[in-house]
Amino acid sequence: MNLHGAATRALRGLDPEDAHGWAIRGLKLGLGPVGGRDDPILATSLAGMVLANPVGLAPGFDKDAEVFGPMLRAGFGFVECGTVTPLPQTGNPRPRLFRLSEDRAVINRMGFNNRGLEAFAGRLAACGPGVVGANIGANKDASDRIGDYVTGLKRLWGLAAYFAINISSPNTPGLRALQTKAALQELLGRLAETRDALPAAGRAPMFLKVAPDLEAGEVETIVETCVAQGLAGIMVSNTTVSRPALASRHRDETGGLSGAPLTALSTRVLSQFAAAAAGRLALVGVGGIASGADAYAKLRAGACAVQLYSALVFEGPGLVTRIKQDLAQRLRADGFASVAAAIGAH
Repeated sequence: MNLHGAATRALRGLDPEDAHGWAIRGLKLGLGPVGGRDDPILATSLAGMVLANPVGLAPGFDKDAEVFGPMLRAGFGFVECGTVTPLPQTGNPRPRLFRLSEDRAVINRMGFNNRGLEAFAGRLAACGPGVVGANIGANKDASDRIGDYVTGLKRLWGLAAYFAINISSPNTPGLRALQTKAALQELLGRLAETRDALPAAGRAPMFLKVAPDLEAGEVETIVETCVAQGLAGIMVSNTTVSRPALASRHRDETGGLSGAPLTALSTRVLSQFAAAAAGRLALVGVGGIASGADAYAKLRAGACAVQLYSALVFEGPGLVTRIKQDLAQRLRADGFASVAAAIGAH
């Protein structure tokens, strides 16, 4: 653990994107931590998927499906790779990733940089045991963005344990417009039609990934559209374009803000989705999770499972073990016999 802590501190001295690249290389070489056996109280399920624990790795860390194995071994209950687009793309110009150390936060404007669907599919095909999902998106210059999502679903069908439909990144111009009623109905309608025509043997749950920056009434519209099209759930939430009071010199950089400043906003929006869904959808709580207390708050707000990423920038991959230990203690202290019993307890 001390070795991994030293490595994390060393990486924090590098440019954030370079540090991420070195972290991926280290994990591919087998230098990541190995988590122990999970506490039985953490065993749960998400949209029918059996999880040893409810703490998942959010997309953005493993964009090209290179290190899902090492991250599962580190102790994550599930790993989401991506965002992947049909064609490779370089993303936005660097610098595009900013570490806000004083705020325990990150701002990114990566722009869906990835090596494309074919490379992604090849690596995902080698996936062993464990729940590994695919976060799919659209190329920036696509003439038919909805068609890009359909392409991703078709190509990865039978390879991913679940799909996350990412329409909430603020770094692809116009993408968040797909959250509006008419566009969302068209998108999810085409995806549902595609799904229903694909082999039943590869059937995997689909989730919608939404932004925390929503207008009045949009939560209810999104929920009803997801239910109508047979989606399994919603990931709440992506990064925010809002800017609370921040101390870092990078506070005014353009892009999506994640980390500690997003915690309260994402949990509040999660509660709104839980109220609107009323148990009809599985919700995944994402945004600002850095402790067992944060994860527990998401569960009590209505999440069936949680995801984290930004906190790893400051704490390293060993953080997941500490979160799970703390979460198990909190569940027992409040008299819950399982994760499922705590969902929505708030």
